[in-house]
Amino acid sequence: MSLYVALQMDPVEDVSIDGDSTFRLGLEAQARGHRLFQYTVDDLSYREGRVMAYGRKITLRRQKGDHVGFGEWETVDLADFDVVWLRQDPPFDMAYITSTHLLDRVHPDTYVVNDPFWVRNSPEKLLVLDFPDLTPPTLITRNIADIRSFREKHGDIIVKPLYGNGGAGVFHLRPEDPNLSSLMEVFTSGSREPVIAQQYLPAVVKGDKRIILVDGEPIGAINRVPAAGEARSNMHVGGRPEKVGLTEREAEICARIGPVLREKGLIFTGIDVIGGWLTEINVTSPTGLQELERFDGVNGAGLIWEAIERRLAAR
Repeated sequence: MSLYVALQMDPVEDVSIDGDSTFRLGLEAQARGHRLFQYTVDDLSYREGRVMAYGRKITLRRQKGDHVGFGEWETVDLADFDVVWLRQDPPFDMAYITSTHLLDRVHPDTYVVNDPFWVRNSPEKLLVLDFPDLTPPTLITRNIADIRSFREKHGDIIVKPLYGNGGAGVFHLRPEDPNLSSLMEVFTSGSREPVIAQQYLPAVVKGDKRIILVDGEPIGAINRVPAAGEARSNMHVGGRPEKVGLTEREAEICARIGPVLREKGLIFTGIDVIGGWLTEINVTSPTGLQELERFDGVNGAGLIWEAIERRLAAR
């Protein structure tokens, strides 16, 4: 099966070839005989009934400083592709949502991964609300009185943007912290969105575990340990990845949510678990494939392509 694959992603020339999961997915696609085309979301458009993209054919190679070769710029109809990868990084804003609406118009005839309908309707910090018994105490609000009451009940809390990513804007507020009012002013001054607050989980100092699931099945995990003096474990902000396995509790979490992810066509997902509590289900642009491969020898990209090829063959 030779497929024509479009990568809707951030500029490929800027990615880290040792860490970027989309780059690894592209390499694996080439190894399987698939052809690649790359464009950014800014170059996605709707024209008189067709969903178009302006970009270039690409060839990837694991060579620092020369990891991509480009063809000529061209405008293409996404209906001519077998697979489109929805892989640009959040923020999950109206631009992101609009791109999912456009990709809805070619899916499933052109197979979009992850399913754009369910990416739009399953933001990372909202899909977990379907599993309240698996998550720490959680509050979503714009009302500062609600947050004060939540902090009085739970003590240490984490407050973060509801649609943020990469650890940006995550704050640890202890009971005596006087900055809650100022923090909410910052959050609400330029946005009408609520924030999410969760009970602080002290186990985060030992790591925030990223578990990777392919078509609803866990294939492995990496532990992300915060830097000294840092409340966030995201690798974007200095978290250190390390080798780790799954606990019985984590296997139970995966067994609960896996069928839901599979039903929604969320082929490549990454869940975050701290101390046995599910905190996020990442469906927009999950990461961790290269770290998992280095630590455990698991070719997650190959497993993902096998899942996609199975679904295409079944059609």
